[in-house]
Amino acid sequence: MKNLPLIYWINIGILVFLMGGLGYGAWYGYNYLEKLAKEIDALSLNLSSLEENMTSTAQKLQENISLTHNDLSSAIDNEKKNVGAIEELLGTYKQEVGDISGAVTTLEKLSKTDPELLQKYSKIFFLNEHYAPAQLTEIPDEYEYYETKYSKINSQVWPYLENMLETARVANLEIYVYSAFRSFDEQNALKEQYAIIYGTGTANQFSADQGYSEHQLGTTVDLITVDLGGVLTGFEETEAYQWLMENAYKFGFILSYPDDNGFYIFEPWHWRFVGVKLATDLHNGSKNFYDLDQREIDEYLVNLFE
Repeated sequence: MKNLPLIYWINIGILVFLMGGLGYGAWYGYNYLEKLAKEIDALSLNLSSLEENMTSTAQKLQENISLTHNDLSSAIDNEKKNVGAIEELLGTYKQEVGDISGAVTTLEKLSKTDPELLQKYSKIFFLNEHYAPAQLTEIPDEYEYYETKYSKINSQVWPYLENMLETARVANLEIYVYSAFRSFDEQNALKEQYAIIYGTGTANQFSADQGYSEHQLGTTVDLITVDLGGVLTGFEETEAYQWLMENAYKFGFILSYPDDNGFYIFEPWHWRFVGVKLATDLHNGSKNFYDLDQREIDEYLVNLFE
């Protein structure tokens, strides 16, 4: 062996070195793989733990979300109930305010409306000798039967009367005012004149005593047409009367003394303003003003000039 060449020993040495290296590498690789496997196992455990934590966290979040959602829903429902209650209170408040406002308006209207204008006179109530309408308007000559008579009427009633007379003219009917407002003293003088001409008994059948005449209110007119020759008798046979029976209520006028009334003889020329609402209800119900209870009539006072 001593005679082996040097190269041989060199090769042997190299071989031993390589084999040693391989052995070491195998040992090192084995250890490395074993270490890597342990790390992988540790990572798997961590991953499993993380997944469990995530699942638990997700469940808790879901529970919290559900609880929060329920709480929010409950809170919203409660708020809706509160809002509903507030709206109901506001509605009640508005209604009460409206009722109060309406009551104030009604009282204001009543305070500005003469309560005498819807009283039942004609042998029932007495009108004070000093009573006169708050304001009178002179009826223009074109509506007067006697142009120099200078009749007057309640200023608030005049627009309704003018509208009625003008509407009749559109229907080719000329209706004129024969008589309108009469004071207490004028009614007294007229009654005395009638008593002298016709006798007291007859005069009482068609003429009111002073203080009981609707003419003193300034809301009543006697109407006539030129076809009657200056007298009121026969007015019920005219087209003007028929038109008034069908249309006067639209302007707030009623026939105070129809046929078979309990106060005076039939006076087809005598028309009193009681307001459109009351006149319409009387017309539609085929009722007479004097057949109503005074308390029922008074309810229309607030609507007198509407």
